[in-house]
Amino acid sequence: MKICELTESKALDILPLLEALWPGQTEEQWKSEIEDSFKNDDATFFIAYSEDDKAIGFSQVQLRRDYVEGTETSPVGYLEGLYVKESERNKGIARDLVQVAENWARDRECKEFASDVELANTNSQLMHERLGFQEVNRVVCYVKPLGGN
Repeated sequence: MKICELTESKALDILPLLEALWPGQTEEQWKSEIEDSFKNDDATFFIAYSEDDKAIGFSQVQLRRDYVEGTETSPVGYLEGLYVKESERNKGIARDLVQVAENWARDRECKEFASDVELANTNSQLMHERLGFQEVNRVVCYVKPLGGN
């Protein structure tokens, strides 16, 4: 297994992985988001390849300069996304993807690294805890439509 930063020449490799983690966007929307990451020094993707050069996982990381729940410094490295194909799980790939993301953030002088998980996603919560993340807060979000003109 090898992990490398996503390049423009390998950008299409990550599309099925993005769709598996976050279904519902079109291929064009994903391509646009990936293209934006190539133009942004504060964001990147790392992709894991199997020995036979198949894309099997990714991490998406960026610097956040706004307030990040539970942190005390800025910027903060932020794990925006992490996915490993189900057939490749429990092999340390997620740990390695997070480690390269943390190193990327550390190289940009970040002192803290953060992430978030949907409240109902207990599998992801357990994985984060196994990777050394500490829960700092739970939030329930609300929205209310505003009527009027």
